[in-house]
Amino acid sequence: MPTPTADSNFVESSPLRKGVRRAEPLVWLSAGSVLVSMALLIALVGLLALRALPHFWPAPLLLIQSDDQGPTAQLGESLDARSSLGGAEDLLLHRGGEDLFGSPLVWIDERRVRDRTTPLDAIALDRDSLGPVFGFLVGVESHGERRDLTAQSVAQQVNLVRVLSLASEDGPSTVLTREATLATSFQVRLASGRVISIPATEVRNVYAPNAMTTMEKVGHFFSEVGRFLGESPSRSNVQGGVFPAIVGTVTLVLLMTILVSPLGVLAAIFLQEYAQRGPITRIVRIAVNNLAGVPSIVYGVFGLGFFVYAVGGSLDAIFYADTLPAPTLGAPGMLWAALTMALLTLPVVIVSTEEGLARVPSVLREGSLALGATRAESLWRVVIPAASPAVLTGLILAIARATGEVAPLLLVGVAKYAPGLPVSGEYPFLHLDRQFMHLGFYIYDLGFQSPHLETAEGLVYATALLLVTIVLLLNLAAVMLRGRLREAFKAEET
Repeated sequence: MPTPTADSNFVESSPLRKGVRRAEPLVWLSAGSVLVSMALLIALVGLLALRALPHFWPAPLLLIQSDDQGPTAQLGESLDARSSLGGAEDLLLHRGGEDLFGSPLVWIDERRVRDRTTPLDAIALDRDSLGPVFGFLVGVESHGERRDLTAQSVAQQVNLVRVLSLASEDGPSTVLTREATLATSFQVRLASGRVISIPATEVRNVYAPNAMTTMEKVGHFFSEVGRFLGESPSRSNVQGGVFPAIVGTVTLVLLMTILVSPLGVLAAIFLQEYAQRGPITRIVRIAVNNLAGVPSIVYGVFGLGFFVYAVGGSLDAIFYADTLPAPTLGAPGMLWAALTMALLTLPVVIVSTEEGLARVPSVLREGSLALGATRAESLWRVVIPAASPAVLTGLILAIARATGEVAPLLLVGVAKYAPGLPVSGEYPFLHLDRQFMHLGFYIYDLGFQSPHLETAEGLVYATALLLVTIVLLLNLAAVMLRGRLREAFKAEET
């Protein structure tokens, strides 16, 4: 049996080796925490996608014959099912707009269902302001003349409706002029047998989901996604797109980043490089750290009182006295919302930047000064570039928090619906005095203010998925830039 040497005994009893052994559980714990965090993020995005993407897929239209409350026929989309007494299930059916029924939703007792079919000639017409209509197209009327369409195929009916309805939006059509389209209406027979008239100008889309092929459904899916991303909301935000909310959210985040970056970096530079070590500096640092934990609604109240009423009201009295008492800058708007969010995220940027400046080796400062550079030149050309990854880390955290905050925006600029975009082709192109829409508030409004949440549930998940995607893209851009800077100044950091 070999005798242990002095070197092996030293290695076995080395404090460094013992420290490594003690640190191994912490390493595994850290790696496990990262793995769990990534799994939770992937699960969140996957859940949102699983609940959001079916919203754009054409759901089949069910024609249900039931004996519940007398012989009735209902046509609509199945939204949910629940177990009732006796083990049977109740089916939640979305049967159309609020103007056609007392409620667009109806629960159907499965035990009383006599027949369930998916008729190929059933069509869905999406309207601009009154919700969808599910029924059977029986005719078209123009200038008092009615044309029967029951003999045509469902594909011919859908194409005719699209031609006649789109003519009112795209100008004169080869089939019908715009003036004729304004006098055109469609006759649709509901499942109950009642025939209603729908003006062509109200129709925004039409399709026959039960007769669509797989490729047609895929085309419909991407078409609806395009409408969601590129159109304005309608019908009290429960249908249509979220383009104004996308523009408002991105504009707010970019403007907030432009405002908070110089303020946070300059404050951190003063505290780390110029402020003398003492009780006052420690109190300031404690105050900055405490500001990071203040509830966001407090910043909203401060922004409303200081930025909107005090600063904005004073600017109105000086520059817009002729328009008073109607406020110009003394009202919630994009500028005050960006300043409030910059104040909200300022502590994060200060703390991150200050930690990055503290990690810059002192030999870099001393070498720059020894070569004849002034303190300001050393700071600008050596220290700040070396600490730029930490600055970007603070901005990443600030962007992530500002994008998802809603409470302060309720007081300083966000609106349920804003007809004008904060960025447009009109002079001065960036309209800082306008109210704006925000994806976070849009989700809140849909989730808590919709009279029938079940019909807007898919839109809520789709908007949430879009908001998370925007946050990830903004953070990914900042992370890539931080990686480039870290590689560029790797030698300085080591």
